[in-house]
Amino acid sequence: MTGDVSAYFLMSWKDHARALAAAATPPGSRWRAPVAATPRHTYVPRWWEREGGVWVLRDGGADPQAWPAAAYRNRTLVTGVGGLHADHATPADHPVGRPTSSSTLPGLVVQMYRHASIDDQCSVLDVGTGSGYGTAVLCERLGAVRVTAVDVDPYLNEAAAERLGENGHAPRLITADATGPLDGVWDRIVAMVSVRTVPSSWLAALTPGGRLATTLAGMGLVLTAEKREDGSASGRVERDRAMFMRARGGPACSPHDPALRARALAADGEQIERGRFPALEVVEAWDVRTMLEIIAPGVQHHYEEKGGTRIAIMTHGDGSWARAVERDGEVVVHQGGPRRLHDLLDQVRDHWLAHGELPFLGARATISPEGTITLRRGRWQATIGP
Repeated sequence: MTGDVSAYFLMSWKDHARALAAAATPPGSRWRAPVAATPRHTYVPRWWEREGGVWVLRDGGADPQAWPAAAYRNRTLVTGVGGLHADHATPADHPVGRPTSSSTLPGLVVQMYRHASIDDQCSVLDVGTGSGYGTAVLCERLGAVRVTAVDVDPYLNEAAAERLGENGHAPRLITADATGPLDGVWDRIVAMVSVRTVPSSWLAALTPGGRLATTLAGMGLVLTAEKREDGSASGRVERDRAMFMRARGGPACSPHDPALRARALAADGEQIERGRFPALEVVEAWDVRTMLEIIAPGVQHHYEEKGGTRIAIMTHGDGSWARAVERDGEVVVHQGGPRRLHDLLDQVRDHWLAHGELPFLGARATISPEGTITLRRGRWQATIGP
């Protein structure tokens, strides 16, 4: 930072951080002081914002008046898109693809730490170093000696280590696939990335009685569990919602098939019928998306609106597809392939209407030492596994 920018933040960042802490933590929270003491702007000097349908670079050092307005809002700042990190970009760059790294909104960081039930004597593994901001908050609360962070991206760890050091913190940083073997044992594991199922290495790296908090890929649920003496874990799906980028490494998600999507957009279905519900943008309906992912893992969604017509597409790697087209209040559903994906979606919506909520919320969870998750609530049961 230039001298002028540094002087500006020396005068102002603590006021911004205190305001952020008040927005991101409830009164009396033990996380309020750590958030208020963490200069978030130093961990996100540059980031990406979506503007006019394209990603645009923002450089905090070039605009010290606007920088705190972004850095100290309770929102996520995207730092990597399509493999291009903002630190390495120029204003002429407009990357294409999905976000690959970010500084998670502080309120969600604290929310996950609270779900992990971290006390002042815990050792913690922070899965997904990212910008280093969440790791810094942990260091403020626990001291760096109790904090480890892991990320598969060497640059993210390198930049985070430098920025943490500038702020007086030297936690252990591991560059590795967080879903693979881990060198260490911790009392708590908290993930700021999502995983398909709980990696067996996480259970191996937890002390007996230790606790993990994570989200599952494609789902908006928060899963917490405590390790048992036999290496398994028991816990629950919290009555809360969160969604993170998928962990890089580990089993890959089903690849997008452009040909299957093109077919789903235009072909006549093997089964054609009038739909009972409006066309739904499933990706934005978190609970519906979560339940569908539990019963039919790997379904991909596409939604668009054209001239008053709503089109919702579902595809799966097994060749199944569905298209719901809503026009003038009428819905027509086309389906093809080995499974009827839209029928599964209707089953989820029927259950919600009949019972007022979906059964995974509040479900008890058992996790085998290999990472297979079994959810139970009343008569309902589901298995999520490798």
